[in-house]
Formats: sequence, C-alpha cells, structure tokens
Amino acid sequence: MELLSVIVGLETLKNPGTEVNIYSDSKYVVDAVEKGWLFGWEKKNFKKKKNVDLWKRFLIIYPKHKVSFTWVKGHAGNKENEVCDELAVDAANSRDLLVDEGYEKEAKG
Repeated sequence: MELLSVIVGLETLKNPGTEVNIYSDSKYVVDAVEKGWLFGWEKKNFKKKKNVDLWKRFLIIYPKHKVSFTWVKGHAGNKENEVCDELAVDAANSRDLLVDEGYEKEAKG
C-alpha cells in the first residue's frame, strides 16, 4: 500500500521536474530507491521480487521528478504519519475496495 501511495502521489504532480521529498515509514520503499536496490532488481527483470507491476509503474513516473525519500519511524507519535496510517486502515477496511489486477495476476502465478 505504501508503494502505491508514492506512485499515485507522484502521478498527481502536474509539472515535470517537481522537487518532492516523500516521507514514509516503509523501509522497503525508502531503501529500495535510496539504496539503489530497485535499479538492480530492474536489471535482473525483477526476478523473484514482489510488486513488480507497482515497481514498473513507479519507474515510469519517478524519473519525471526530482524525488528524495525520508524514512520516519511508524507509530512513534509523528502526527502526519499517524493520520496517514489511520486513513490507510480505514481504506483497507472499506467495502468499496478496487481489485488490484497486478496482485491478482501475480498471485495466480
């Protein structure tokens, strides 16, 4: 869910080259980009990686902006992070969830 939030946020930006700092409590997302893991996964065609559809979508929008990441500890009293977590939980518990076609395809193998 964190990765999709980053993607949608970047896709919402209207001006190419926008400088944006993404704050996330997801070490997976932050480290994948900031430590360069993602680019190694891409070179290996994402072999044995999850969320391939999302990472490929991210790689389309990412180079269009000047993106940096800051990791914040989750559930540690960061007001904005707590609000985001609450919104994510509410959305996950919603009855109106859309089907994640990429996940469904990956789950079927």
